[in-house]
Amino acid sequence: MSDDPPLIQSLRTAVAAAPADVPLRLHLAQLLLEAGRSDEAVAEAAVALQHAPGDAQARGLMARAMGAPPPAPPSTPEQSPAPAQPPLPRLGFDWKAAAEQVGDAVPPRFTETPVRADGQDDSADADAWDVEEPGTVRLADVGGMQDVKDRMDAAFLAPLRNPELRKLYGKSLRGGLLLYGPPGCGKTFIARAVAGELGAAFLSVSVNDVLDMWIGNSERNMHEVFETARRQAPCVVFLDELDALGAKRSRTGHSGMRNVVNQLLSELDGIDSAANEGVFVLAATNVPWDVDNALRRPGRLDRTILVLPPDGPAREAILRYHLRDRPIEKVELGKLVKVTDGLSGADLAHVCEAAAERALLDSVRTGTVRMIGMKDLLAAANEVVPSAEPWFASARNVAMFANEGGMYDDLVTYLKKRRKL
Repeated sequence: MSDDPPLIQSLRTAVAAAPADVPLRLHLAQLLLEAGRSDEAVAEAAVALQHAPGDAQARGLMARAMGAPPPAPPSTPEQSPAPAQPPLPRLGFDWKAAAEQVGDAVPPRFTETPVRADGQDDSADADAWDVEEPGTVRLADVGGMQDVKDRMDAAFLAPLRNPELRKLYGKSLRGGLLLYGPPGCGKTFIARAVAGELGAAFLSVSVNDVLDMWIGNSERNMHEVFETARRQAPCVVFLDELDALGAKRSRTGHSGMRNVVNQLLSELDGIDSAANEGVFVLAATNVPWDVDNALRRPGRLDRTILVLPPDGPAREAILRYHLRDRPIEKVELGKLVKVTDGLSGADLAHVCEAAAERALLDSVRTGTVRMIGMKDLLAAANEVVPSAEPWFASARNVAMFANEGGMYDDLVTYLKKRRKL
């Protein structure tokens, strides 16, 4: 920019000449942050994380630029003071005394938490949720699916890479998006690729991670998921099998799941708050029609992307990946791609596995080791029944009779194109 100080101008020129020089880019980001230009600092830190995923300095700088405190460094034995006095008493209901009166064990979720000599809770020193560091998977590693990539770019990546345009159009660095489609088509892989593109941590959550037998703990677990993500920002929260975590409350009655859905709604409302800056929420489901309607209203998971069985380029990439370490000869990928139309990513992996089994068994019978050939792959492909067909049978009814407000227009378009409607 023409009004940049001389040092920043020089650094911009140097970074343009050596875009992969992470320390140089971080030095520029630090100067921008000190100059009060947080958006530009975030953009530079994000590019640095793309070149060096997991770089602690880059993540800390991005967190400061977003207004979030940097992650606390791990404590060492020298940093952990020995208790100088007995633990302070905890307030609240005494579960231990109550358990002794009734002769039962203390409920595991309500056991007394040790308190340090300084009065702080030891459990606050570390997050209870496993947060993955920024990975190396990128959207470029996802074969084909250009429509999906374009939607992801518009929702998350373009605003991050263009801070000035983001500020001009009032686009925040937060949001929610729902992936839906038949099983085995790579929704989880796409979510990880988005986290890699953002240079963000990845926190995957399923219903088994949240549900608890003790009243109130499931809601608390859901809240802790989002609190962890805020501390680790930038972070992608991936809600797997959303139909289980966010089932329609009209079907849950007064069970504990109803309260979990209410808590999830409350946390998603925080997407519009400054506290959730840098928290990106992705969710996936095979049955979006079973998800509570309130979760899909504007401001929550209002944007949806249909993830379909892989197209031709995607099938070629998947087949090439699963055959890369296997002994093959005279394999015509182009022909194999054509005969596997309609198969999901999981189906294609099974085709390669079944072909390998055929060659292995033949080698055992004949006593002569042979390569996996086109004949094995074609035979395996002919034996595989597309796993997505039952899903399309159910989705067809929804598309025909329950497409309220055009919610499933993209599904209708696909079904008509494939002559399934």
